[in-house]
Amino acid sequence: MATEHSIGERRLAAQLPLRRGPAIRSLAPPLRPSLLFLLLAALGCSERVSWVGFHGDALRSGWNPRESVLTAETVASDRFGKRWDSPSFDAFKGVPGRAYASPLYLEDVKLTGGPFEGRVADVVFVGTSNADVYAVSALPVRDIPAGTVLWKRHLGDPGHAIDGLRVGVLGTPVVDVDAQPPRLYLAADVQAPAAEGGAAWRVFALDLGNGNVLPGWPVLLDPSTVVPVNQNGPATFLDASKLSQRGGLAISPDGHLLYVPFGGYFGGSVGWLVAVDTVTPRVASSFSSAPELEGRANGGIWASGGPAVDTDGSVFAVTGNSPPVNLERTWGASVLRWAPGVPLQLTGTYTAWNHCQLDNGDIDLSGSGVTLLPEVRGTSTPRLAVVGGKQGNVYLLDRDHLPGGLDTRPDCNWKSPIDSPPDGSLWDPAAPRPYYRGGSPGPLNVFGPYSEDDGWAMKAKARSTPAVFQAENGTTYVVATGSTKDPLDLVTPRPPSVARLRVVTPSASRPAFLELEAYEMTLVFRSPGTPVISSNGGRDAIAWIVEPNVGRLDNLVTAPPATLHAVDVMRMQALWSSKPGDLFPGAKYYHPVVARGQVIVATDRVTGFGLERSAF
Repeated sequence: MATEHSIGERRLAAQLPLRRGPAIRSLAPPLRPSLLFLLLAALGCSERVSWVGFHGDALRSGWNPRESVLTAETVASDRFGKRWDSPSFDAFKGVPGRAYASPLYLEDVKLTGGPFEGRVADVVFVGTSNADVYAVSALPVRDIPAGTVLWKRHLGDPGHAIDGLRVGVLGTPVVDVDAQPPRLYLAADVQAPAAEGGAAWRVFALDLGNGNVLPGWPVLLDPSTVVPVNQNGPATFLDASKLSQRGGLAISPDGHLLYVPFGGYFGGSVGWLVAVDTVTPRVASSFSSAPELEGRANGGIWASGGPAVDTDGSVFAVTGNSPPVNLERTWGASVLRWAPGVPLQLTGTYTAWNHCQLDNGDIDLSGSGVTLLPEVRGTSTPRLAVVGGKQGNVYLLDRDHLPGGLDTRPDCNWKSPIDSPPDGSLWDPAAPRPYYRGGSPGPLNVFGPYSEDDGWAMKAKARSTPAVFQAENGTTYVVATGSTKDPLDLVTPRPPSVARLRVVTPSASRPAFLELEAYEMTLVFRSPGTPVISSNGGRDAIAWIVEPNVGRLDNLVTAPPATLHAVDVMRMQALWSSKPGDLFPGAKYYHPVVARGQVIVATDRVTGFGLERSAF
């Protein structure tokens, strides 16, 4: 769902004719709010919204504030439950297809091909590990039941394997409805003849109406296209088997640039942000997170959240580990900001104060993407960002004034903070933290126990991106998911797994900071997905989380079914969980979408949850 600051808001209205929520402006004659509310109530459905990218919008907010049907009362009742399934995704040479990518949702898509040509439908789009892309009906329309496959496109034979599955589409695609024709951008690791680049990552643009690959696409991403335009080289763009395109794609506010992030698999590449020109399809610019020639895993941009794009076009991303020394222009364990446009120009950095410990312990900051918060009043820092990480910390940043330099990271700090850690994030200077040396103030640890020694694999506390919610009184909240560990082995999960944090605004002359307000104490997650939030304006906030019920190193071919959970945000109480058999085995670190009284999940197929059919 895109908020009023979304890259999609101004542009979605140009193509789609019916009334929208905050992601889409209406082209129909405007209705007074009171009349619109009465009409929606009579129809038994929520206001119309769309999810055009990971976490719904370019800010990665993860918040749909136009959901009037799904309240704590209705979700906890026996009226709420599973309503439909799509067919299962196609297998490839016996290997099942799974959705690492989060589903997208778009309303009033005009179908221009296939058996339903000429019809208009609300559509879920999802890419699979077998390099298939599906358009699925989200609501019944005349003779088209919900869950019907409207079109499908196979992009090519998928590449190498991970988690026992093939690698085709991993990162969440992004929709651009202002382009002609409206389109879906995504990246896939697919095979091709040697004359066409062989096995490599390629970026596709598909026609939303029929799934056809548009002229000029795909764009090949390999050393010949990425390295010559690198703004932080020299670095080697390795073969697809060493590159993970796990992060969600994003587009610039004018739609002319598509941002594609890359991390590295074990022993693989440096991280990359690649900017693709969408007008004349080509790689326009790139930025390696380190000028590393040997191809070691330095600063991978691998989190499922991918980059966030601000309203002015600035781009934010989080990087993973790099060698625990201060090499010039090596940006491990950092948040990076690039200027709008190309070439990609670094304009700000934040590096965790204990980045050397994080590097040594494989405790990536990049487990989380960046969430850009709506404007927060009553503080000297109204434009904020939050980011998490495998350590279980959640950091609040002034996104207009990132504290780091543009050449090197800060010096290594090998001791826990004693008085004031040289961190640069925003935290309460008066609140002692018992997990730091001497109990000094510092960044907020949300999922523990706090450790700087080992956060690899099953010992990681979080790999999800926080979501944001603003209450009726203007208070801004952040919801985070994670996996608290038993202090005896740092592996066994225990509660809490869901937390609500409040953005505190002490005065107009002082910076904001985060305060941990409440935990949900009954749910226990092993590898929780990124939360999304639905609300009716500033009330009835519900967090929706998919738990895959697997650990970091588990084989996903034999994975158990996933579970969808609903948590009342303000009461921090579990409201509802899907029943055994409702969902199917999926992947990891993805999120559902919530729109018009439905919650839609992609696993090895697409599944819809909601109230009785009459309520849609």
